Amino acid sequence: MLTYRYKAVDPDGIIKKGAIEANNELDLEQRLLAIGFELISFSEKKESFFSKKKTGRVSRRDLIAFVIHLEQLTKAGVPIITGLKDLRDTMEHSPMQGVLSSLVSSIESGQTLSEALEEYPDIFDHVFITLIKVGESSGKLDTILFDLAESLKWVDELISHTKKIMIYPAIVLVVVMGVVTFLMIYLVPQLIPFIIEMGGEIPLHTKLLIIVSQAFVEYWYLIFSTPFIIIFSIRYFYKNSLKFHYKVDQFLLNLWLIGPLLLKIKLARFANYLSLMYAAGISILDAIEISEALLDNMVLEEALNKTRMQLYDGKSITESFRNVGIFPALVIRMINVGEMSGALDESLNNISYFYNREVRESIEKLEPALQPMLTVVMGAIIAWIMISVLGPVYDTISKINY
Repeated sequence: MLTYRYKAVDPDGIIKKGAIEANNELDLEQRLLAIGFELISFSEKKESFFSKKKTGRVSRRDLIAFVIHLEQLTKAGVPIITGLKDLRDTMEHSPMQGVLSSLVSSIESGQTLSEALEEYPDIFDHVFITLIKVGESSGKLDTILFDLAESLKWVDELISHTKKIMIYPAIVLVVVMGVVTFLMIYLVPQLIPFIIEMGGEIPLHTKLLIIVSQAFVEYWYLIFSTPFIIIFSIRYFYKNSLKFHYKVDQFLLNLWLIGPLLLKIKLARFANYLSLMYAAGISILDAIEISEALLDNMVLEEALNKTRMQLYDGKSITESFRNVGIFPALVIRMINVGEMSGALDESLNNISYFYNREVRESIEKLEPALQPMLTVVMGAIIAWIMISVLGPVYDTISKINY
């Protein structure tokens, strides 16, 4: 498909501009008419170095709303094509409306829902599409959509909660950097000549302050650009070097405080999706293979791959997970219970529930701990500067004989 920029008018006579994908000019006009727009002019959107054909323009909230509404309509017995048309016609103007128009057009041309979704890999990932295929073949599409909606809502709530917690540390960090920069570049250089002229021995912490202040004055451009250079370099090598990628993923899992939390998040997501696929009728081998891409961590992907290879060799599920040596004892115990009882999907759901609760509690505990910690750091920096400046002054005054 091609991406077109369009200018159209809606039923109220309001000019609308946007971008939509279509097979050709006629298809573009039909898609706009389907959502109530009358085409005025258009141009083909060219791909650039910074753009992708399939972008993630659709927000997570729009995707959740799409899945929930489609699940409700499907559960009520409404045909897929009718449900998609209703969603397209009732949804406010957004990128998702263009996607829905494309899905309707693809299904009307003979494709299944899962085949139509495959045209948007940046919006609907491999697991999403695989589960939809299973729902179509098993006749349990409404159940699959319900489980998908719950999973997407969990991810969205987790991300939103994490972002909310990080607002305060981000503000404090900006304030600290601003105060330190002001003191080092403006205030301290004015006080240094006064401290030197007083004579006497300059304390070590004052010498260190002078060195840091001079570094800020002379090399401020390096100090402020270095973090961005480091971040850019890490991202570049993370994407282009598998060895570096692996080392970073390994470091993150072993990082104090963050590593255990990250592992719990990934295990909760893994257990949730593995349960969905297993309950939907996908074999455990295929479900594990699909889940490898979900973890977004090469260390855990390698562990799952080794697990799958052991399953191929005829070992039990519990033994395969245990032999890898990276999965916590809780995961092994719950998988063993599920394998012995024949209710592996329920055991996986329990793992997901437990780690989901653990993650929430850990994040909630982290928020009150961060605030005093950052306050202490900021106070320590200010105290160091004040002692380094006022200390020599006090020593000089104390030596004066009246």
